[in-house]
Amino acid sequence: MPNPTRAFLLGPLLKGVSRSFYLTLRVLPVGMRDPIGLAYLLARAADTIADTSLIPPEQRLALLLALRDRINGVSGAAGDSAAFQRIAAEVAGQQVQSDEKVLLESLGPALDVLAQLDESDRKAVREIVTTLTEGMEFDLRTFPDERSGQLAALREYDELDRYTYLVAGCVGEFWTTMTYAHMLGTLKAQPDTMAQRGVRFGKALQMTNVLRDCGKDLRIGRCYLPQSMLDQHGLSAQDLLQPANSMRARPLLVKLLRHTLDHFRAALDYTLAIPAGAVRLRLACLWPILIGLETLLLLADNDAWLDPAKVSKVTRNTVYRIIASSLLLVPSNALVRNAIEKRLRLIEARL
Repeated sequence: MPNPTRAFLLGPLLKGVSRSFYLTLRVLPVGMRDPIGLAYLLARAADTIADTSLIPPEQRLALLLALRDRINGVSGAAGDSAAFQRIAAEVAGQQVQSDEKVLLESLGPALDVLAQLDESDRKAVREIVTTLTEGMEFDLRTFPDERSGQLAALREYDELDRYTYLVAGCVGEFWTTMTYAHMLGTLKAQPDTMAQRGVRFGKALQMTNVLRDCGKDLRIGRCYLPQSMLDQHGLSAQDLLQPANSMRARPLLVKLLRHTLDHFRAALDYTLAIPAGAVRLRLACLWPILIGLETLLLLADNDAWLDPAKVSKVTRNTVYRIIASSLLLVPSNALVRNAIEKRLRLIEARL
């Protein structure tokens, strides 16, 4: 008998809060949809808590840790049902988007759905959400209150690399785990190899976000571009607040774009390791690669990339065009490789 709560959470609510990811989710093979969709919902709820700037960071951190405990089945003062009441009272009421409010108020039912998953899926969902919330915790502990007017930068590239793992690279591992679990025999490559490629796939997408959103993040006190790299180019995080310094900071952008392109090459290898007959799984990988590379192309051409008013954002029409064109590419290794390598060359030609 269908579960109406599960259907609502993984249907209309997920669609309301996930935007473009919902397209990817719907094209996935059936067995993968529920655990990945539920993991997304729980991570999105946690992210909403972490990003609600009207609440002080230390209060957000306490609520985030309480939610993590509940997801992991921890009982006690930090993990009892009072945590959800606090989240509903302190965070949900601050949400402008009604879907976000409904999500936060639906955490109890979402955990009921988590309990209904097979043990292996439940374990995997808990692990991925735990890691993702560690990335959110990193943000809350590393950067100042968004309303303080202060600005802090990461220290070294290794710190940025670790951060991209916590908030996205780990998703590549989770995705790979779900594929081996629900599509037996589909992936011929060794699990360790695919997991490593999956990590780099996630890092490629997160580095794209970091570079695209740099101007916006700086204005809430967060500079993800490492201080050690800024020093090499005679820059400070404060310098990046001036859009006029976009060209002065371009050599740093170019260096980080090259790192990101290397990650996208691993993402291509990941996609080509999926058999051509697994069309749905291939499309779910191909779309974010093509959209990500389109974003990097815009960034490479953006002389005001530090200006939050001139963000290098792919239009909705371009996304639809990419989706339509991918349907012709997906059955062929050669066409997939050529399409992605052509975009890689276009970007490199502009650096």
